[in-house]
Amino acid sequence: QVQLVESGGGLVQAGGSLRLSCAASGRTLSSYAVGWFRQAPGKEREFVGGINWSGSSTYYGNAVKGRFTISRDNAKNTVYLQLNSLKPEDTAVYYCAATLRAVARSEEYDYWGQGTQVTVSS
Repeated sequence: QVQLVESGGGLVQAGGSLRLSCAASGRTLSSYAVGWFRQAPGKEREFVGGINWSGSSTYYGNAVKGRFTISRDNAKNTVYLQLNSLKPEDTAVYYCAATLRAVARSEEYDYWGQGTQVTVSS
């Protein structure tokens, strides 16, 4: 079992930045690909991006490409999502998820965190 806990969310003005963390416990995260998703009120969950187990490959959704960056520190059992140039439409609950398979843009992950709220004011 892998337990995932997201942190770092909050309220930020448009154009600002946040860094979200996804910390794992229970097992080492170094064997897992990790995806980030978000869900805004009344909308379906959306793929934000993902990173493979080693950190050598990253993937991003079109809505965030060029503004968000995913990285990982396997020694700290943590994956990060850097959010820059935030827009009001980035407001959502952000989730991280882990899988032993490859990064997927669908919700085919084995473990999920509880989410952290990001609110961007205009």
